[in-house]
Amino acid sequence: MAHLIDRRLNGKNKSTVNRQRFIRRYKQQIKKAVTEAVNQRSIQDLDSSEKITIPSRDITEPFFHQGEGGDRTRVLPGNDQFSQGDRIERPQGSGRGGSGDADASDSGEGSDEFRFDISKDEYLDILFDDLELPNLQENSTDRMVDFRTVRAGFTNEGVPANINIVRSLQNSLLRRTAMTASKKRQLRELQAQLCELKKVPQSNQADILILEQEIDELQRRIDRVPFIDTFDLKYNAFQKQPIPNSQAVMFCLMDVSGSMDQATKDIAKRFYLLLYLFLTRNYERIEIVFIRHHTQAKEVDEKEFFYSQETGGTIVSSALKLMKEIINARYPEAQWNIYAAQASDGDNWADDSPTCRALLDRDLLPFIRNFFYIEITARAHQSLWREYELLAQQHENFALQHIRKPEDILPIFREFFKKEMA
Repeated sequence: MAHLIDRRLNGKNKSTVNRQRFIRRYKQQIKKAVTEAVNQRSIQDLDSSEKITIPSRDITEPFFHQGEGGDRTRVLPGNDQFSQGDRIERPQGSGRGGSGDADASDSGEGSDEFRFDISKDEYLDILFDDLELPNLQENSTDRMVDFRTVRAGFTNEGVPANINIVRSLQNSLLRRTAMTASKKRQLRELQAQLCELKKVPQSNQADILILEQEIDELQRRIDRVPFIDTFDLKYNAFQKQPIPNSQAVMFCLMDVSGSMDQATKDIAKRFYLLLYLFLTRNYERIEIVFIRHHTQAKEVDEKEFFYSQETGGTIVSSALKLMKEIINARYPEAQWNIYAAQASDGDNWADDSPTCRALLDRDLLPFIRNFFYIEITARAHQSLWREYELLAQQHENFALQHIRKPEDILPIFREFFKKEMA
């Protein structure tokens, strides 16, 4: 059995394998620290690396040591201050016995902090751990097929990058053994005869010369066998294996009306940025459609969605109507897993909220996998929330949550996309 040890260094001489083992072992503590960090970040820095701090008591391990009490005999090498029988006074504490910067504990127990850096990839892996798109299904596998490359043995032809060194050297050894085994056996026999003749060199001089010539010729024939030949080379073979595909589209609908102040918009943008990072990192075949709306809805790109300053009144149904038009034009339900996430402060024209419920109930929810609605407000709910509550009672694929402050974003996000256990 072969054991492969990965000794690649990963910053400050820390092994990649040891680092991943550390992250797995203290996953809960690191996840808690990441959750606290994401709430303190600005929108621009939401996907960067992070300095993580966890209490040292959470990373200590049990160990064997000698307990207190009893008579002890100790040998102190190099001692030039004490003689046998001297009593050593207990060192006087100064209120700070450790070498760190933490304050002393008044309860007899303290805790230092262990701090380390995690990369952007590690940060996002921990942030989106155990999350997935709910109800994702395979669509149109007979029309669109994905392929993955898998190993398929060895081949005699290929590019140098795919050379299998071990198999090539094995073939080289087998070929050289087959081509030189009889010659080496003959060579050993001739060398043995030469040793016997050299015991009496005066009477066997002619035979010795003949044997030496034969040995030299045989050795040259052995040396002419190349160490490796093109015939020995073996290449790793690969083939494409078809796999079922799941393609999805996420509609992001954000209210940018005048009732949405800057703090409310920042919370909505933070939620959508988390959603964007989660989708683009975890799913290859996914498209994201950004829709901003006030009295009118407009499909925009990522930059305009997050940074445009346009504002106006509020007609939520305009975004739902535009979403329906885009689905009919570009995303057939038979071929796509359709999702939607809507963020608003709940402010809407009173006669438009029933229209929103009717659009969702009749034209959207029967054909989409999940619809997520977050209402960002500290005041009482208005007509839109009440209409959406009726939808949540009638449709399992409709979920709504209330966000009051930025700290609520990540727990609600994880509640929306938590992985269903089999």
